[in-house]
Amino acid sequence: MIDLNLLRALDALLDERNVTRAAERLSLTQPAVSGMLTRLRESFQDPLFVRTQRGIIPTERALELEGPLKRVLAEVDAMLQPATFDASSAEMTLSIASTDYALRTVVVPFLAALRTRAPRMRVVVVPVQHERLYEHMQRGDIDFALITPDMSPPGLHARHLFDERYVCVMRDDHPYAARGTLTLDAFCELDHALVSYAGGSLTGVTDDALAQLGRTRRVTVSVTSFLVLPEILLTSDLIAVVPSRLAQHARGLAILEPPLAIPGFTKTVAWHERTHHSPAHGWARALLATTCADLDAHDVPKTRGALA
Repeated sequence: MIDLNLLRALDALLDERNVTRAAERLSLTQPAVSGMLTRLRESFQDPLFVRTQRGIIPTERALELEGPLKRVLAEVDAMLQPATFDASSAEMTLSIASTDYALRTVVVPFLAALRTRAPRMRVVVVPVQHERLYEHMQRGDIDFALITPDMSPPGLHARHLFDERYVCVMRDDHPYAARGTLTLDAFCELDHALVSYAGGSLTGVTDDALAQLGRTRRVTVSVTSFLVLPEILLTSDLIAVVPSRLAQHARGLAILEPPLAIPGFTKTVAWHERTHHSPAHGWARALLATTCADLDAHDVPKTRGALA
């Protein structure tokens, strides 16, 4: 029977593709990991890794083992978890990948709920790196991510949190705010601000909806973060189309319904098989979903209203 520690070493070597980094991850010396690799080669009767100038690359046999190995280790970790989870005394760190939109609309209320139920838990929030999300989750660097279904890598578990819609916002004393409604002509004539996460874009989902009507708008400001957008609107006559949950928290802005149908989006929480059976992580995901559901009961008004 193969030693569990050898399997963990194989997992680290497959992830890192470098003996030194694998040793650091396992808190072992490089010679110790090299010795474990020798024992693994004997157990599986295969070289498992071939040395190159940039490190080591797995053999076909090692690649075949990767999937089953991940599942076995996840099941072992789940088996070693306490049978019950006491949130009030739990000491652990949750790592959450989030956009700035989800940071304000999901993470902030989640933290408030977490502080009252699990005061000894710590939370680390990092930006979402979609191209490396699965890798980071597989390595255990991220526990769960707040993303849209279309951005979720294959192989992750996911849970629906809420469906979001768009509203139009402007400063409360904007000339059009007192009217309570926006015509399509006025909407197209006014100057707009837009959020482009990648940066540099002057078009978005609103422009796609306008194009279907044969109309266009004039976007004069494009920024990469929703968090700075209210300040821009408060100091100008610009208007913007934003997710409704963000509009709830913006002070000094009026909310109006857009004069056209703009497709919204869905927000989900995604996680890896590594934490799927963890009572602690399962509890945290359930609290996150409950927090979002509670917020749904306080949706933004669908007609004009100043936000204090």
